Amino acid sequence: ICGQNRNYMLERKRRRTRLVTKDGRCNIEYGNIKYSTHFAFLVDFWTTFVEIRWRFVLFIFIASFTLSWFIFGLLWYWIARSNGDLGWQEPPSDHNSCVENVVGLTTAFLYSLETQTTIGYGGRAITAECPSAVALIIIQSLLGAVINCFMCGIILSKISLPKKRAKTVTFSEMAVISPRNGSLCLSIRVANLRKTLMIGSQIYGKLLRTTTTPDGETIIMDQVNIDFLVDAGKDNLFFVTPLTLHHVIDKSSPFFDMAVDTLHDKEFELVVFLDGTAESTSSSFQVRTSFIPQEIMWGYNFLPIISRSKEGKYRVDFSNFSKVVPVATSHCAYCYHNIKGHHLHSREGHDNPGFEVIEIDNPPNVTKL
Repeated sequence: ICGQNRNYMLERKRRRTRLVTKDGRCNIEYGNIKYSTHFAFLVDFWTTFVEIRWRFVLFIFIASFTLSWFIFGLLWYWIARSNGDLGWQEPPSDHNSCVENVVGLTTAFLYSLETQTTIGYGGRAITAECPSAVALIIIQSLLGAVINCFMCGIILSKISLPKKRAKTVTFSEMAVISPRNGSLCLSIRVANLRKTLMIGSQIYGKLLRTTTTPDGETIIMDQVNIDFLVDAGKDNLFFVTPLTLHHVIDKSSPFFDMAVDTLHDKEFELVVFLDGTAESTSSSFQVRTSFIPQEIMWGYNFLPIISRSKEGKYRVDFSNFSKVVPVATSHCAYCYHNIKGHHLHSREGHDNPGFEVIEIDNPPNVTKL
């Protein structure tokens, strides 16, 4: 039980100290904001309405229509009262009403609703006897159209937010450090869960840590650029299948001074960004995630996930997306680059059972050594 409590407290501490959560949300709050700056949110009211929660949008949607119907219902009631159209006023049989069959507050509210929503049941209708009624129906029709456009625009904007597209892009839970192509690399995986491509995809990272300058100044969240690349380069990724991204740990890398036995004692956060444009909607979006030292595995590599079926189709096995296997890796980056024998690679490799085995009956002539 004590071990479980200790692990629980460590996990809570990690979540509290993480700036960017695994799903891309920023763990930050603002304090001591001047009251006058809150008016800036009202000036930029469109962005404010788009970014608020759905529950508030639905409340504003219902309240705006209901309140406008009620306010104009009161105005129609006032016009009818001024003209003597109400039932308790006992108008004569030859009386000309401003609005037919508006004889009380309830009927005035119903007429307001029918006018603004263009229902027009036919039981209540305006006449040409009252110029004020004609002006009011014009004002209500215009204001109702504005409310309809505004609320529909807010709802459509929230539905089509680019961050919704980002939900279908996922990163691996862990990062790994292992040799690759003659270099020691930090690797992560990223996958696009939709078949539609992302145009102009670019990926980069920021290493956040607390540093102290030679002058004694402590800088919280000092940012260091981390470059990622794939085998084909780092720009304009062909994101049709999951990609493994690599950061080369050389002398210019902030990971160069770390080792397998000191990595988890460090305090830093690796934030990874993926910028792209959705092919179907042409909207730009950004996907974020982060890795803390406890989520970086030294001496491991990802399992293969791409295979080819007998029908000739390529298949992605997401069950191995975040699975890793141990590989022979030097215990520090300095040893890998400077000490001979500490960077021996495993030559055995890892089988991918999903690939099709093709038998060749008549092999071509080859040169034998």
